[in-house]
Amino acid sequence: MKWSEISIHTTHEATEAVANILHEAGASGVVIEDSADPSRIHEDRFGEIWALDKNDFPVDGVILKAYLPVTTFLIETVKDIDQSIKGLSEFGIDAGENAIQTNEVDEEDWATAWKKYYHPVKISGRFTIVPTWEEYEPVESDELIIELDPGMAFGTGTHPTTVMCLQALEKYVKPGDTVVDVGTGSGVLSIGAVLLGASRVHALDLDQVAVVAAKENIELNHVEETVEVKHGNLLDSVKEPAEIIIANILAEVIISFSQDAYSILPENGLFIVSGIIGQKRDLVKDDLISKGFEIVESVLMEDWVAIIAQKRSV
Repeated sequence: MKWSEISIHTTHEATEAVANILHEAGASGVVIEDSADPSRIHEDRFGEIWALDKNDFPVDGVILKAYLPVTTFLIETVKDIDQSIKGLSEFGIDAGENAIQTNEVDEEDWATAWKKYYHPVKISGRFTIVPTWEEYEPVESDELIIELDPGMAFGTGTHPTTVMCLQALEKYVKPGDTVVDVGTGSGVLSIGAVLLGASRVHALDLDQVAVVAAKENIELNHVEETVEVKHGNLLDSVKEPAEIIIANILAEVIISFSQDAYSILPENGLFIVSGIIGQKRDLVKDDLISKGFEIVESVLMEDWVAIIAQKRSV
């Protein structure tokens, strides 16, 4: 199906009124690109990195985008939208230049085009990540296949921070281990732990969307009997010991619960952390050492760092 993207450059003052006009014209939703967004302080709910590029936003005012089906009435609809916006001046609302542009797009571009860039990837000695829509035959007898459908809300499992985590799991997980996966996201690390022999995995995430996605991928890989997925904040819901705790999240978040990790791990238990930008490696290492951990290994990939720390012998 063909859609028309209607883009309107207007003022902050007129944003709500223009959005309402677009809704009345048949748009089910409106995209808002606000020139103020790059400099705005964003709420950190799930450890997000807010790094907005000013080049992706208008220099001033607001651009609203809506999508309408391409029909024989589209030209008239756009004219009606234009007239309605111009009429806002009668209510004392300044709509600015009211620059309207239209662009035809294909629905497939939104839903499936990204999939053509996502293919099976061997990311370690044994792990290969395979998208669900791809056919793949193992190359080696001991190869471990993780099937993944990331949707458009999660990564493909090939980001350096995820790769380093899976490589660390491959190196350190022993059959029968209990593993806690903090901030599980797509569930890829939990799946990997089970394939390596973990007998129990607790997968936790504060984002309810991630919990749903993780459950779907865990079922897809037939490891739901071993992995328990829960909605929870960091280690708040974990009470029993685990041989390995793994967390692919921000440095500041790792520091915020490193003491809890130390308390849960048994003697010689491992705390595997990634998601650390290179400049904050020493910050995290110093924190872990101060909490009683011994640094076993520090791995650098591109600009990212993973640290493997062990609970010191008492």
